Amino acid sequence: MSAKKEALEQLRIDRNGEEDSPRRGWIVALVVAALVVAAVIWLLTGQDEIASVRTAVAREIRVGAGSTVLNASGYVTARRQATVSSKITGKVVEVLIEEGMVVAEGQVLARLDDSNVTVSLRLAEAQLESAESSLAETDVLLTEARLNQRRIENLGDQGISSDAELDRARAEADSLAARLERQREEVEVAARQVAVWQQQLEDMVIRAPFAGVVVAKNAQPGEMISPISAGGGFTRTGIGTIVDMSSLEIEVDVNEAYINRVSAGQKVEARLDSYPDWPIPCHVIAIIPTADRQRATVTVRVGFEELDPRILPDMGVKVAFQESLTEEGPSSAVVLPKAAVRREGDREVVLVVAEGEVERRAVTIGESRGEEVYVSSGITAGEKVVITGPADLADGDRVEEIEP
Repeated sequence: MSAKKEALEQLRIDRNGEEDSPRRGWIVALVVAALVVAAVIWLLTGQDEIASVRTAVAREIRVGAGSTVLNASGYVTARRQATVSSKITGKVVEVLIEEGMVVAEGQVLARLDDSNVTVSLRLAEAQLESAESSLAETDVLLTEARLNQRRIENLGDQGISSDAELDRARAEADSLAARLERQREEVEVAARQVAVWQQQLEDMVIRAPFAGVVVAKNAQPGEMISPISAGGGFTRTGIGTIVDMSSLEIEVDVNEAYINRVSAGQKVEARLDSYPDWPIPCHVIAIIPTADRQRATVTVRVGFEELDPRILPDMGVKVAFQESLTEEGPSSAVVLPKAAVRREGDREVVLVVAEGEVERRAVTIGESRGEEVYVSSGITAGEKVVITGPADLADGDRVEEIEP
């Protein structure tokens, strides 16, 4: 009986359980909805994660005069510089120069001992006088012989003189004529000998070959001087050194990898190491058409637009070669920091930031200038580019700018 009662109890409907079932369903639905909303928020947050970047603004500059394409260093040199010496070996008796003295062309710088040359000159002049006297004597004898010849010819026409006498007269006249011609040549030789000794006497006086400034005095009175180096080291090879200050220019050794940035006539700004705040306008005179194999450099001659007394030979100088002007005049270029340019394969790209989003853009890079580069295409002045930020930034990524 009890078993049947238990079966009937199981078939009875529980009214309290029916009341709790809808409440549980709502709770489950709310939990599921909350989970879905959390998942959506998580997905959206993951896709819109904002990266922090540091940016710089692309700026426009004017290229032309004032835009430097190459920096180099060199020295001030004199195109005309000479260590003045004598033509012959001799003893210095007088030196008339000092360092810093301005001399004119042809001015006497020093004198050598000319006593021996003077004696030789006097002997040559005496020989010339003797030759001229002999020439005059022979000329008189020839005149007399010509007169005697004409008399004998007249007597022969009258049949008074013989042919033998006429032949002797003619021979004597011809002999004197030949002697006269030879003595004229001897006079010419003696005169040239005098000129030689006069030139040697003039060579005892050392003169300035051109106008300039004395930068070195190398000899003193009593010393021997020679145009060639002599043994023992006691013979000087020069009186002093003269520099033509109007011929000063700059010599610059440019690395051959950058010589394509230099051209004849190009504007240059020079600054002496002694006066670094003084810009000196210059120009390229010429590019020496040969390279130094050991140093891989090419020499460039740079001329000053205007000379100044402060510019001295052998001064160190820094030069900045300027961008050459075109027919259209100065143009503009966009400049970016080098840190903004990224290399991807065989091209350069930059990350442009606009309205909080990144745009990857290919650019064409030109010349470098310090920590900046010229950009010829791909970006315009005023746009912002990323200089530091995550390496995996892609198109469309949202970013925020941070202070430098």
